[in-house]
Amino acid sequence: MAQGWSPFLFNFGLTKILIMSKISKALKAISRIIQKPWLLNKVLEEEEPWKKYVEEKFNLAQGFPVVRPEVIFGDFSETVSPFSCLDGGSNAIDLALLKKLARTIPHCSYFEIGTWRGESVANVAQVASECVTINLSREEMENMHLGEQYIDQHRLFSNELSNVKHIEGNTQTFDFSSLNQKFDLIFIDGDHRFDMVKNDTRKVFEHLVHDKSIVVWHDYSRNQECVRYEVMAGILEGCPESLHRCIRHVAHTICAVYFPEELQSAGKETLFVPEGFFTIRFDYTKKEG
Repeated sequence: MAQGWSPFLFNFGLTKILIMSKISKALKAISRIIQKPWLLNKVLEEEEPWKKYVEEKFNLAQGFPVVRPEVIFGDFSETVSPFSCLDGGSNAIDLALLKKLARTIPHCSYFEIGTWRGESVANVAQVASECVTINLSREEMENMHLGEQYIDQHRLFSNELSNVKHIEGNTQTFDFSSLNQKFDLIFIDGDHRFDMVKNDTRKVFEHLVHDKSIVVWHDYSRNQECVRYEVMAGILEGCPESLHRCIRHVAHTICAVYFPEELQSAGKETLFVPEGFFTIRFDYTKKEG
């Protein structure tokens, strides 16, 4: 990838910047609700049936058990770059998690659903041997009237990377078996509606997973503490039931992760108490071209 992207550093713990970002998002949400109070009822009405569904069918009303990063890695220090710091992409900590996971796997092969700006695959590509990312074609996005500005940003950070293969396709109809390959690390970050999460999860476990694969779902929660039960329901329905016990919510992130072995959890707290903090440095570099 192009040189000049300065490091964006993480050391274990929680930071003022992440807290301020969360507060800023909360204030924006509150402002919208004040202007349109019915929005709050709409969110609650949409979420409650999914929470009840998960509770009654899977007995997981509090969400997946939480695992702290140090349980997974021993320590958590990672560099994230590129990072646009813009809406619609992954949080920096989620990118750090992906990259750290890939770094721990020798000659890592990586697959993701949902390319967007290419930030996630561009980060992972720095430490993985090969990466494959699938996204809707430009034509299909145009037919969905998603807007030229949105469509033009796809692959922004990953298009020129030599170890990244871009595939165009709709995961509802794409034949995953045609890849004829298993992957070490898989990131599911496509459509977050129940049917699509279920579809993507089922196909990943049917065709792309081997006995040591790690699977990461983005947007499992709305923030680091509030579960998106519709997404969780899709994960549980798409993943083989015998593997549910190996799924964890990684603390500080909005990701759920399937590990090939069951990891020690820190419970299912809805308000997670930090035992440390992250140190972050921002350096902005203008993208070439």
